[in-house]
Amino acid sequence: MTSNKKLTILLVDDIPANLHTLEEMLQSESRTFLKATSGVEALQMVLQNNDIGLILLDVQMPDMDGFEVAQHLKSYKASSLIPIIFVTAISKEEKFILKGFSKGAVDYLSKP
Repeated sequence: MTSNKKLTILLVDDIPANLHTLEEMLQSESRTFLKATSGVEALQMVLQNNDIGLILLDVQMPDMDGFEVAQHLKSYKASSLIPIIFVTAISKEEKFILKGFSKGAVDYLSKP
């Protein structure tokens, strides 16, 4: 039995070109995308959409960085189980990767 339900992925990055690139790379008939350009907008989208199955979250954003967004998401019961993958251009140093995992990320990807 195959499900026709699409996976909803929330893409979060303060640079619109990065959002477009991520969507193009991940495009599939089985996926649908929501896009947010700030941490606050991402939190609002998660509260308004029960069907988000994955979040790709930029770390470096103004006002609220990705680590803060992840911490808020993990503190709400409704969003605590949504997998988060950090997508970032900051250092690949172990301390940043460990910080991402401590905030609830399931993976940590580097952008060029």
